[in-house]
Amino acid sequence: MKYAMVPTKWEESAAALEQAGHSLVEISENPDFLFFSGKTEDFPEELPESVKFIQVPFAGVDGILDLIADTHKKYGVRWSNAAGVYDSTVAESTIGLLLAQLHSHKRMALAKTWSVRDEAEANTTFLFEDKTVAIIGAGGIGKKLISMLQGFGPKIIAVNRSGKPVDGADEVFTFDQIDQVWPAADYFVMLAPLTPETNHMVNADALEKMPKHAVVVNVGRGPLVDTDALTEALKNGVIAGAGLDVTDPEPLPDGHPLWDEINCVITPHLANPPYSVRERIGAHTVEVARAFEAGDQWPTEVDPTLGY
Repeated sequence: MKYAMVPTKWEESAAALEQAGHSLVEISENPDFLFFSGKTEDFPEELPESVKFIQVPFAGVDGILDLIADTHKKYGVRWSNAAGVYDSTVAESTIGLLLAQLHSHKRMALAKTWSVRDEAEANTTFLFEDKTVAIIGAGGIGKKLISMLQGFGPKIIAVNRSGKPVDGADEVFTFDQIDQVWPAADYFVMLAPLTPETNHMVNADALEKMPKHAVVVNVGRGPLVDTDALTEALKNGVIAGAGLDVTDPEPLPDGHPLWDEINCVITPHLANPPYSVRERIGAHTVEVARAFEAGDQWPTEVDPTLGY
């Protein structure tokens, strides 16, 4: 198949596509599909009728959802997200954030003295000690996280839209049942797509329902968590801690109170490093193209009505 890359060429991805027999052309040469790595303003004003699907290197597409809906309606073009490409890096980053918080790493690093050992020990817990982890949005990343957590032995609660069983999960709830989950787990991992339903899912009310020893880890989308509510909850001891790789706003401004919270570990959106995406998205696109040509279903097809 012929394809075009807009707005820039990704060498690693192009190499994988070339190896699979696909040919890179200019968008004016009627490509069969488009690899689009930009923002809405980078999208072509007119899309050739030859383009049947568009691949993006983003797992979450909320930032270009209007573009997806408009082009789907105007051209009938289908879109594929990058779900699965980020599974391993985001899952490992989740465990890193959770353990850093549970083991008081920030407290010790900032103290720079052995004398706070007793304080750090009093604030240290361990994942294997009969704990429950709730994974809010148990898709591809969530399933990879479950497999990584199994060595620690916690109970796993999975939350998804359908309520269908999730491999490795002890219990499954739907998003509509989320209020039952907040008091039932010790640690919460936010991985849901950002939709009107999930925006500020972790709000003041949800935080109040969690156990006081709860830790919230957000590696999904920043607005899943109400930043002001989280800041107040940490300040007032409503929950024990948080680990954030995504924030709202993002970047989190210098001087924001969350930076000073001893029980909040923050990384600047590092869980999906560009080099890893560039290495893996090519093979992902090859598989989508194969499925398209064969008439098979592709699990990463975006549903504009659902928002992911």
